[in-house]
Order: sequence, then structure tokens, then C-alpha cells
Amino acid sequence: MNRLFIAIDFNDEVIKEVARIQEVLGSWKFHGKMTELENLHLTLKFIGEISDEKVLDIRTALKNVKEKSFDCKLDHAGVFNVRGKPKIAWIKINGKGIFDLQKKIDESLVTFFKKEERFMSHLTVARVKYVNDKSEFRKYVSNIGVKNISFKIKSFKLFKSDLKPSGPVYSLIEEYNLEE
Repeated sequence: MNRLFIAIDFNDEVIKEVARIQEVLGSWKFHGKMTELENLHLTLKFIGEISDEKVLDIRTALKNVKEKSFDCKLDHAGVFNVRGKPKIAWIKINGKGIFDLQKKIDESLVTFFKKEERFMSHLTVARVKYVNDKSEFRKYVSNIGVKNISFKIKSFKLFKSDLKPSGPVYSLIEEYNLEE
């Protein structure tokens, strides 16, 4: 079985900004884990566990996704909560093109998977297990100043994720170039 997801990754300027934000975030005492810089990505669709045969179907379907390259930019930082507890610290990614691309990917795979119910364009900076003052932590994260770095998306990628005790290891299955 293969654990797959479709994502875009980021250039060095964005990764450098995320590293800076992680350093700022690290000054707050919480239990959890920062996302490894080499694993930064924006998930367009999480596929999950599938067979080798279905991987071929997905690769074929994704080759039919036609979209132009587009610009987007980093926006603000925030937190996803589960039952009132902070679980994910993230940075919002703005750009209409991300939503258009995500919809086209969803449509290309509709015969295999249901469409995303709600898609939020973000990159995960850290996973939070526990924090003492939940309200202050949320406020702290939302006040982190994120540089509004603009960047161009020229492709999307199909990745395999192997879960290891040390964390996930991602390997590229295929890259799909967008039209210039």
C-alpha cells in the first residue's frame, strides 16, 4: 500500500522565512514538533493508503490537469484547534490560483475519491501536543509578523509518505508542470 498526497512545495526564500518564524515560535514553551524544513509543502489533496494499481490511475488522471502557473504569497500565521486545544500552527498562503488548481485536481480524481469538503491554503509550521495557556498561545502565533513574500507556482507534485518513528519521509512520485 502507498500513502499518497498531492502538494506544492516552496522556494528557498519561503523556506528561509518559515525557518525564521519557527525560531520565533520556538521561544514560546509548548510540547510539539516543528515541521522539518525539507518537508514543507501545501497539501492540495491527501489521498491516503492506496494500491499500486490505483497509483497508476491517479498518475494518469493528474496528467490531464491543465492550469496556468500562478503567483501567490505568504500571509498571516494562525492556529487550528481541535476541541479548543491548539494542534497546528500554520501560515496562510494567498492566491486564487491555488484554489483553482485544487478544484481541478479534485475534479480529475472524482471517479476515485470524494471532493475536499473544505480546503484551506496553508503550510504547517508546527504540530502542537500541549501548551499551558491556550488563549495566549493562539494570540502569540497570530501576532507573529510574516513577511508577505510572493512566489510563483509552476508545478504540483504527487508524493509518497512513509511514516517513520523519527517522522514522515516524503518521496516524489511524479511532478506535473503547469502551463506558462
